[in-house]
Amino acid sequence: MTSFRRLAIPDVIEVTPARFGDHRGFFSETWKRSDFAAEGLDFDWIQDNHSRSAEAGTVRGLHLQAPPMAQAKLVRVLQGAIHDVAVDVRAGSPTYGRWVSLVLTAEAGNQILVPAGFAHGFMTLRPDTEVIYKVNAPYSPAHELAIRWDDSDLGIDWPDTGVTPVLSGKDAVAPAFADFISPFSDASES
Repeated sequence: MTSFRRLAIPDVIEVTPARFGDHRGFFSETWKRSDFAAEGLDFDWIQDNHSRSAEAGTVRGLHLQAPPMAQAKLVRVLQGAIHDVAVDVRAGSPTYGRWVSLVLTAEAGNQILVPAGFAHGFMTLRPDTEVIYKVNAPYSPAHELAIRWDDSDLGIDWPDTGVTPVLSGKDAVAPAFADFISPFSDASES
């Protein structure tokens, strides 16, 4: 049975599917609609995305999409490890501007459920890290938003990997949180 643990911002959830192992390795049902439904979580996942980061210290994020193309994400690591972060950007939310983080590893098999209304990003902790995540809306460049990953107003406690973080050109020039105008309200569908 899959376990669900709500983080300090309860809308963000650590999901850990059961693993069944033997001398060959293991088997795991990484997503099962009935387990999610039993937790009151109903997502119509429409797409899986897969990224590979060659270097430890690679940062992807903080990303999100505005409604009506807002995305929830279910993120897991296939190889390696990441420090995953979700930032509440729902205007009027009691946790607006606050963040939660979780280390995801291939060995642990844990996942993070990031609902719509949260900016999401991660830093790789090992070289050759592969991440796969489900989304419930397609990518839409017209609705794409970003926030600077190391914005001092957010104060995210990123790990020190001992290397200069590796960023995309787009992430390197993402706007500050102070300049972010949220398209989400606390009453928005998550």
